[in-house]
Amino acid sequence: MKSLPLDQIETVFLDAGNTLVSIDFAWVARELGALGLQVAVPALRRAEAAARPAVSARVAVTERTEGSSSFSFYIRAVLERLPQAPDAAEGERLARGLERVLVNPGNSDRLWCEVMPGVPEALERFRALGLQRIVVSNADGSVERGLTTAGLRLLLDDVVDSQVVGFEKPDRRIFDIALERSGARPETTLHVGDLYAADVVGARAAGCHALLLDPWGDWPDMGCAKLPDLSAVADALAGAR
Repeated sequence: MKSLPLDQIETVFLDAGNTLVSIDFAWVARELGALGLQVAVPALRRAEAAARPAVSARVAVTERTEGSSSFSFYIRAVLERLPQAPDAAEGERLARGLERVLVNPGNSDRLWCEVMPGVPEALERFRALGLQRIVVSNADGSVERGLTTAGLRLLLDDVVDSQVVGFEKPDRRIFDIALERSGARPETTLHVGDLYAADVVGARAAGCHALLLDPWGDWPDMGCAKLPDLSAVADALAGAR
C-alpha cells in the first residue's frame, strides 16, 4: 500500500462486478444441478475467485470482457477450479448449457445482482470521507439499473457503463470519460477492480492509481496494491486521513 498516495485520493472509481456485486451463485448452482453437476455455493464462489487470473490473462490478449465467447471462457475457467472439476468435454457442455440460460444481452443485471458483504457500508464510509464514488464498469448497458435495484445507486455519484459510452476497459477512454464527467484528476483518483488486465492496466493508462481486489490470495505479485475487499479499501483510505 506504500505505493499509493492514499492521503491524496479524492475520487474512487469502482468496477461493478466482483467489486460491488457478484453473480447470483445460488442460481448458477441450481442450473448446474439441472445439467447434472451438483455444486455447493461456497465451492462455486471460491472457484470463481480462483479463476480471475486466468480470465485476466485472456483479457490481456483480447482486450474484451463482454460477449458470448468471454462468458463461455469465464464459466469454463470457474468449472476447472472446482474441487471435483469436470473434464474438458463435460466442462464445455456445462458452459454451453449455462450460457443458454444465464446470458441475456442487455439484462446481465439479472445475473450480477448479489450485493457483496460490506459494500453498502464501505460506500457510506467513502462518502463520509468526502470521496467521489464513480462506477466504471464493462457491462451491457444494464449496470446502472442493476445497481439501482440492488439499492447501491444512491450511494454513488455516477455510473459509466462501457456499452453506453462505447469503450471497454482496458481502453483508457472509458476512464477519460469518467474523469471528464466527474471533474476528477487522475493523480488523485484510485480505481478499484478485480481483473488486472482490465482494471489496473486501464486505470494506469489513464494516469489513475489502481488497486486489485484479491479476496483469497489467488493473484501472484502483479506489481500493484492488493486488498481483499471494499471494506479493507475503506479502512486503508480512512487510516491515511
